Amino acid sequence: MLFGEKILDYWDDILKDLATVVAIPSVAQPQEGEHPYGDQCARVIDTVVAMAEGYGLKAKNVGYHAAHAEYGEGEGNAVVMAHLDVVPAGEGWDTDPYTMVIDDNLAFGRGVSDNKGPAIVALHCLRALKDAGVKGNRKLRVIFGSAEEIGMEDMPHYFESEQKPDMGFTPDASYGICHCEKGHMGFKVLSENTSAVVKSFVSGTVSNAVPFKAECSLKCGPEQVEKLLAKAKKEKGMFDITPTADGADVVCHGKAAHASTPWQGVNAASHLVELLVKVFSKEQLGSFFWFIHEKIGLCTDGELIGVKMSDEPSGPLTFNLGLVNVDEAQCSLTVDIRYPATKDGKEISSILKEQVESSGVTFELLSDAAPLYLPKESQLVTLLSGAYKDITGEECDIFSMGGGTYARQMFGKGVAFGAGFKDQADSRAHQCNEFLDLRRFKLHAEICLEAMYRMLTAE
Repeated sequence: MLFGEKILDYWDDILKDLATVVAIPSVAQPQEGEHPYGDQCARVIDTVVAMAEGYGLKAKNVGYHAAHAEYGEGEGNAVVMAHLDVVPAGEGWDTDPYTMVIDDNLAFGRGVSDNKGPAIVALHCLRALKDAGVKGNRKLRVIFGSAEEIGMEDMPHYFESEQKPDMGFTPDASYGICHCEKGHMGFKVLSENTSAVVKSFVSGTVSNAVPFKAECSLKCGPEQVEKLLAKAKKEKGMFDITPTADGADVVCHGKAAHASTPWQGVNAASHLVELLVKVFSKEQLGSFFWFIHEKIGLCTDGELIGVKMSDEPSGPLTFNLGLVNVDEAQCSLTVDIRYPATKDGKEISSILKEQVESSGVTFELLSDAAPLYLPKESQLVTLLSGAYKDITGEECDIFSMGGGTYARQMFGKGVAFGAGFKDQADSRAHQCNEFLDLRRFKLHAEICLEAMYRMLTAE
């Protein structure tokens, strides 16, 4: 019997605890004071610390930026890093997003897969190791973050006072092992609203998701409204147009997706701008909206703005227009880019700045997280791939991805490992009706415990 199989003894408690944390709407909202990411993120930290202590584990709240539960002793420090913050629920749910509902071995709720489910499993893996009295060669911590979805600002704060890891993984991707993560860049475009037509335009909830809805209010004549209606009719229900006293209100319905795979979604903001371009001139729309049309368009690879590129280890650059906010005075948009691991972020941002400013609008670089790369032959990759093979009976794939995980917060000592499986249905993370396939999740739990056991006891 492999040690990892012991986690199934804790299954009922795992589901109970997962329901408890799903009920907390822990959307990170940065603020001043004792709770840096908002009261709900603080509440979920308190909840998990109490759970860990209730299971007889050492636990620590690190200034509400993050927390950890710990088992074992020694100078070394192995970690599993998961996050308890979630993206906003959004619209279109069939059930209450903050009440976990189980139907036919599927658990529905915001955060069940990204990333509260894996976080709770990791906690119970620590509990199983403690209950079995396993003697290890180092400390083993499960770190619970509070701001992964908004740029991972929690981890630099955490590691200001806490020990850095010697090895670790984050169960926030899919199996096998992601040893290479693309660089992650965010930038903003700002402008005065010079449009004679657009009074307001709002789209998106977070920059790292494809916006599923966009809304704008227009000031225009009846003939232009008729043209809008005619153009929109060809798009098979994508647009709702309501004439108003001085123009029209327009809603575009797209499809959400993660920013690392923007081609899987339908960007409502981009499509709404393209509709406007079919009816109004450059002078009428103004420089901000014409910039979106000319330099972003419907592309998801950055081709129109001059940053289309790819490499062998990690694949193509991805480009996602995530947020647009316009009122009668000001305009802003935010873009999420994942760039290939062998490319230079400074060169990319230089191209972007030149292209943006040549369009008469203002460029602001928000972030540039360097790529992650850990060799396939490393001790950690070998250890984790062995745990996966022994539990599943299958070889462990070694791959790269565009998603940014906590692995890049491990100082070159960690990878992403699980919790999803590539052959299972998309869990709809960052979309409505997010779900967790509990049958496959049990397999993840076994792999996770086996991997944690081996990290704890490795020489």
